Amino acid sequence: MKHTAQKTVLIVEDEAKLASLLSEYLALADYATHIIADGLQVVPWLRTNPADLIVLDLMLPNRDGIELCRDIRQFSNIPIIMTTARIEEIDRLLGLALGADDYICKPYSPREVVARIKAVLRRTSPEQQAAPASPNLLILDPRSYRVSVGAQSISLSTIEFMLLNTLHHEPLRLFSRNQLMDNIYTDQRVVSDRTVDSHIKKLRKKLALLLPDYELIHAMYGAGYCYEARLKQDV
Repeated sequence: MKHTAQKTVLIVEDEAKLASLLSEYLALADYATHIIADGLQVVPWLRTNPADLIVLDLMLPNRDGIELCRDIRQFSNIPIIMTTARIEEIDRLLGLALGADDYICKPYSPREVVARIKAVLRRTSPEQQAAPASPNLLILDPRSYRVSVGAQSISLSTIEFMLLNTLHHEPLRLFSRNQLMDNIYTDQRVVSDRTVDSHIKKLRKKLALLLPDYELIHAMYGAGYCYEARLKQDV
């Protein structure tokens, strides 16, 4: 049997009980862990120690997760999953725009975090990075409303970007049309279900330019939409 080297997860979290609990769950999943509670200690530790992924809390003593994410990206492409109790959309988007690979809102289930870690490590592995256009490498830039895969990118309308962002960051979750409209139209304007359908249709056409071999947004009749990358022959 081929031996797989144990991967190390750096847990940057100042809630000691939460960090310890997550570390225990990761140990059961055969990950090594290291815990840091002070934002000032993160970059020096990373410069002298190997790690395969960082679970990075947004609110930390001395330096917050946004600053740390920005600094880490200056010298490392290590995958970063940000955690936060601040659920405002701008915080989520800003974290991802700075180079985070995923985010999780608190309170969270340690099992969910372990599952997210496994998913991020799979899609950021050297084998995945070397592969041709992959839906796992879809990058959303909230500053420009552009979506890119590798060197290719497309521009989306504000509504299209918000739709994709909502679906993309919770893959497999089924969103009703009303839920999508509530996320998009924050001014409480009255729009019909068909408005969402129309935007989804346009969004699908644009995404097909980036990933012609994949279907990314799926409809469930009478229920809504979800995001899942499927090869078109499997759809």
